[in-house]
Amino acid sequence: MPDSSSLPEFALEARGLKKTYAGSKNAPPKEALKGVDLKVPRGSIFGLLGPNGAGKSTFINIFAGLVNKTSGVARTWGIDIDRDSRAARAAIGVVPQEINMDVFFTPYETLELMAGFYGVPRGERRTAELLEAVGLADKRDAYVRQLSGGMKRRLLVAKAMVHTPPVLVLDEPTAGVDIELRRQLWAYVRELHARGTTIVLTTHYLEEAQELCDEIAIVDQGEVIACEPTETLLKRMDSKTLVIDPVDPMSDIPAELAQYDAEIRADGALAITYRYGEQSVAEMIEKFRASGHRIDDLRTEEADLEDVFLALTYNRETA
Repeated sequence: MPDSSSLPEFALEARGLKKTYAGSKNAPPKEALKGVDLKVPRGSIFGLLGPNGAGKSTFINIFAGLVNKTSGVARTWGIDIDRDSRAARAAIGVVPQEINMDVFFTPYETLELMAGFYGVPRGERRTAELLEAVGLADKRDAYVRQLSGGMKRRLLVAKAMVHTPPVLVLDEPTAGVDIELRRQLWAYVRELHARGTTIVLTTHYLEEAQELCDEIAIVDQGEVIACEPTETLLKRMDSKTLVIDPVDPMSDIPAELAQYDAEIRADGALAITYRYGEQSVAEMIEKFRASGHRIDDLRTEEADLEDVFLALTYNRETA
């Protein structure tokens, strides 16, 4: 195990990173990244979120060596991708959105071939271990074309790990994967993280990012619009919702509660949105009772990552 003092502070580091795709007769040049500054701490599970076309895949593919940057600096595991591209690529494993494997190979052959591409000596290859880890040991000699979509995605994870990179990037890894396979995949990802692998995750499942990630960056229109620890990011939304289930159905909001941001939900519950510390829940409950209604149950709901994401991106669209 290497001395931590000799390891880089950041797993990925971008400074002023720009990428402009050339235009065509029918389309002008497309500026996919507009001077991105971003640092992914070593040892973290880092979320990279953003709407389609925000620049997430371009950012990842620059570090993977699949896209040439226009300008700026990019380092993987402290290695400048321009000065030593081979070492930089060896420090990262990327699980792409698309399933890109030869369907006439077996999972065992696929991993052996990829390990050979990275120059991993035969005696140091972990093919059997990786297949076992992603739950494909019993499919090692089946053709890839015979695997289900979920199995192929798990094989992509194993394929990205054949050279034991310190950084693993998962680009929408659970798209189209059922709940059980998703749980298995995240269990393995957590195990990798516990061993010291830095995980970078892009996902449209915001609840996954909220549960898994230590820190989250939100990218929109080629720019980083937020980058904070997950807990701090969630605190940006200081509103809560008091949900009251009345004993008897309600058709209108009581006059006593007209001053609040209240609505009656489809299930008949009364939802009052308020700012924490500015309005009293006890006062709301007292006014509800004063309206002549009785409470069957009540609860509060806090903002989640989806609320923050929508608020940040919507504000930019309407600015």
